[in-house]
Amino acid sequence: MHRGFVDERLVFARLGRVVGHDERGIRLWFAHGTPLAVSLSEDGEGIRDMPFKEWTQRRQVLVTKKWRGPNIFMFIPPDRAHSVWWFWGPDGEFVGWYINLEEPSVLWENGALVGVDTTDQDLDLWVHPDRTWEWKDEDEFEERLQFPDHYWVRDAAAVRAEGEHMTKVVESGAFPFDGTWTDFRPDPSWEIPGELPAGWDRPRAR
Repeated sequence: MHRGFVDERLVFARLGRVVGHDERGIRLWFAHGTPLAVSLSEDGEGIRDMPFKEWTQRRQVLVTKKWRGPNIFMFIPPDRAHSVWWFWGPDGEFVGWYINLEEPSVLWENGALVGVDTTDQDLDLWVHPDRTWEWKDEDEFEERLQFPDHYWVRDAAAVRAEGEHMTKVVESGAFPFDGTWTDFRPDPSWEIPGELPAGWDRPRAR
């Protein structure tokens, strides 16, 4: 389970497959059609469907559905405030990396179910295959910072500093932006479960 929280409140949970886990970190695969739960307003709108001020005034509910975005290969390094996502086009060609700035993930295990818990920090980076890069979602980040009583990011400078650090890693061509895993292909025998497993909504791991 890859789960996102606002403080102790679960707002996102996605089922994935563990591809690998070693001293470099954990690798996860999320296929199109993967079961997930996401926080929406009672009328089915998401946080990006309205100004943040309005979102803070809406009652929110967790809704289970399917991931309809592209396949994602995700790398979560230990004790770092980011994860890196790999994306491919419909023809299988690698199209870029996405650096998701987030609180350091906490791993947990509960019998056969394992997971990582974090809090997304909204500001992100898109990195092209030639390692040129650009900031993403700066407008959302700045808008939400205007509502400190409701926004879960309390140290905006630290978030941006993590992003700036990662741009230097990108420009140097160091791991993981050195071509590692750009040729990854999922095992065709992997099946996608039909629903979230019991325990997906357990309390946050700290």
